[in-house]
Parts: sequence; C-alpha cells; structure tokens
Amino acid sequence: MTQSSDNPSPDRGAAAARAGHVSTARRGWVLACVMLTMFLAAIEGTIVATAMPDIVSSLGGVSLYTWVFSGFFLAQAVATPLAGKLADLFGRRPLILGGVAVFLAASLACGLATSMPALVACRLVQGAGAGAVQPIAMTLVGDLYTLSERGRIQGWLSSTWGISALLGPLVGGAIVDHGHWPWIFWLHLPFGVLAMVGLAVFLRERPVHRHDGVDYPGAGWFLLGCSTLMLLLVQGGVAFAWDSAAAFGLAATAAVGGAAFLRRERRAPEPLMDFGLWRYPLIRIANGAALTAGMMIIGLTSFLPAYVQGVLGTSATVAGFALTAVSVGWPVAAVICGRMLPHVGPRVTARIGGVCLCLGGVLFVSPGMALGAWWPALGSFATGLGMGFTNTTFVVSIQSVVGYRQRGAATAGNLFMRLFGSALGAAVLGGVLNQRLQSGLSGSSADLNEVRGLLGRGGEAMASLAPSLQAALADALGWVFAGVLLFGVLTAVQSFRLPALAPGHAGERR
Repeated sequence: MTQSSDNPSPDRGAAAARAGHVSTARRGWVLACVMLTMFLAAIEGTIVATAMPDIVSSLGGVSLYTWVFSGFFLAQAVATPLAGKLADLFGRRPLILGGVAVFLAASLACGLATSMPALVACRLVQGAGAGAVQPIAMTLVGDLYTLSERGRIQGWLSSTWGISALLGPLVGGAIVDHGHWPWIFWLHLPFGVLAMVGLAVFLRERPVHRHDGVDYPGAGWFLLGCSTLMLLLVQGGVAFAWDSAAAFGLAATAAVGGAAFLRRERRAPEPLMDFGLWRYPLIRIANGAALTAGMMIIGLTSFLPAYVQGVLGTSATVAGFALTAVSVGWPVAAVICGRMLPHVGPRVTARIGGVCLCLGGVLFVSPGMALGAWWPALGSFATGLGMGFTNTTFVVSIQSVVGYRQRGAATAGNLFMRLFGSALGAAVLGGVLNQRLQSGLSGSSADLNEVRGLLGRGGEAMASLAPSLQAALADALGWVFAGVLLFGVLTAVQSFRLPALAPGHAGERR
C-alpha cells in the first residue's frame, strides 16, 4: 500500500514518548475498564427511554420530555472536541477519570431529582461527562496498541454501542417493572466506581508537560456557537417553528459565536481545534464521511419505527425488532472489520462499509418495504454492517497518521462530526417529513399537528391510522428514506476515496 503524500506525517518522537506516557504492562486491565466506561456512557442513551412514562408520572413536566434526551445529546456533542484537545494538553488519565467522575455524580443527581427541570439540568451535566469519556476511551486504544492491533481492539470498543442498544431497553424495562425509575441512573454507580479504581490503579502516565495554555477565549466562543447551533438543529421545528424569532435568534448567535471562534483560532498559539488537520485527505475524507453517516443513521433510528407502525400497521414490539437489527449488524461488522484491517488495509474495509450503507438505503426505498417488517429489518441490518465497517476504519486510520500530541483532538473530531451529522440529519429529514406531510394532508380534515401527535404517541395510535393518513405518512416517509439513501451514497463515495496507509505505519506504536 502507498500513502498519499498529502497525509500528515506521524509524530516520530511519539513512539518513544508514548512508552513513557502510557504504560502497556497492564493494558488488558486498562482496556477492560475503558470498555466498561464506554458501555455505561452508551447505554444511557437507550435505558432512559423505557422509563420516561414513569418519570413523567412522578415528576410531571411533560413539556420538557424531549429535553431529557436532547439535553444529554447537546452537552455530549459540545464536550467531545473540548475533551479531546484537553487530553492532548494534559494527558488521557486525568481527563477520563474526571469525565467518569462527572458522569457518575450527575447520574446520582438524576436519580435524586424532584422536578423535570432539575432532571434536565442533571442530564446536561451527565452528557458532558459522557462527552469526555467516549473520545478519551477511543484515544487510549490508539495510544496502547499498534496499528495491527488497533483494528481488533477498536472493533471490540465499537461493539459496546450495539450491545448497549440491545440491553438498554431490556434493563430499563426490568427496572421499571420491578423497581423504581431512579435506579436506571443509580445502576451506573458501582460499575463506574469499579472502572475508576481500575483506571487509577492500572493506567499510568508520566505528567504531560505542554507549555501552551488552554485557549479559554476560543473555548468560550466555541461553547456559544456550537451549543446554540446544536440547539437550533435539535429543537427547530419541534419546540419552535423554523421561521420564529427564537430560531432566528439562535441562528444569529451561532453565526456570531462561530465567526468569533474561527477568528480566535487563527491567532491562538495553541488553538482549541487544529484546523490544519483538515488539509490532509485522509482526515478530511474520514470526517466528511462520519458527518454523512451520522445523518443517515439518525434518519433510520428516528423514522423507521414510524413507518413500521404507522404504514405497515404493526405493533411497537415489531417496530423495535426492525430497528434493533442495526444494533446487531454494527458490533458484528466492527469485530470483523477489526480482524480484516491488518490484512487488507483500510481502503478495502471502508469500501465494504460504503457498499453495505448503500444496500441498506436501497432496501428502504424499494417496493419490498410493503412486504412486511422483515424487509426494513434487513435494510436496518445492512446499515448496521456499514456503520460497523466505516466507523472502525475511520477511527483506526485517523489514529494511525497522527502522533500522540494530536491523537485526542483528531479522534474527538471524528466522533464530533458523527454527532453533529445526527443533529443536522434530524433537522433536514424532519423538515422533509413535515413538508411532505403538509402537502399530503392538504385535502384532508386532519392537520399536521394531529399527525405529529400520533407520531409522538406511537403504539396503538400509530397502528390505527386512517387510510388517508397512512397514505400521506407513507409518501412523506418515502421521501425521508430517499434522503437516507442519499446520505448513504455520499458516505460510500467518500469511503471509496479514502487514501491508503504507508506500510511503515503498521508496526509503529506511537
């Protein structure tokens, strides 16, 4: 394999430095603790949904229902790139221990919340902790393992997402049925403490001496611009109309914050985000593909249950089965990809992933969607395979072309692009759904708000839609799935353009 001359040069001094910074003598124990922290942060996104009816019944505040989820997501997305950069400046150990501590403290507070606003505030803090844990966990794998090993280990790490998606609803349902909802948050505490103790004992780093300070003004402008933009994308068209004063205000604030951040970064001695990394094809392509992959996967998870229930007329259980298939395909592909990477290289595995994403998208727009829930489940499984192959390939490739001093920021940047893609995709595809529904209901007595209410309630309300509403919903979701296919094709195109790695990378541990 040959490496493009435009790829960034690895930090050649990092090989020796890394041996001092991160001990590999007990890396198996470190990996076990890292996977446990990743699992706890990942399962939080699925375990809470099952308990929300009980939480609303106990705390009230149904108007803040969506904020329990979007607050966590917003804080996670904003914290991710900040944590990656701080890990490069001060080391991985203090950042991951601090992130786990924040996550656990917020989990304890979530269970003690006595009102919905208090729960939302705690979820924001919890999301910030998760935003620190996940990128640093992935970065540690790049530090501890060679390229020939990273694929296999990153595959294991990626499998925690699929396993958490499968176990989250089951564990949440069991807690609600046999206990009380605060335990969905308190369940994390003993396992999180165990992981912290393990990391404190087995993960050893020499202090990282970086003379450059934190770019606090840049961090402030980033928080302002990114948080308001993410808020606009997540809540636009839901909590407020796109043409409302709130939407324009958030857009203006995001623009000001973003412009100020870019201006600051050009002058900062140690910028918060190293935009120079984007000049290199491998990182630019991997991050661009992560963006469109995030847009595709959010379209699947957000709208596939509505199709299976509202158009096919099945139960919520069957809809859950169709969606769960993506959580089966993802970890399976991640593990297979990890084993293939050292032998065939990232270009092959990225292309396999791209083809699987396209196959999933094609299945969603094909006439077979009317045959029953098994067909969209097949498309969901193919999409999961594509996500497992592409995500593992991108992370391993990025970590293999940067040195220790940039690996945290580079890894977090790729994860952030997928999170940002999810927010952007939800806004774009949600807008498509609303526009097509409005057009399809123009001659009906039902209005858009009525159908939105049915979509939100799910269950029997979705399965008992009138034929005219089913037809309008089927048309609207058909356009949404066309968008899902488009994002899959865009991801595949970028995957086919991924440069190869030079042979020298394979044996180098940095």
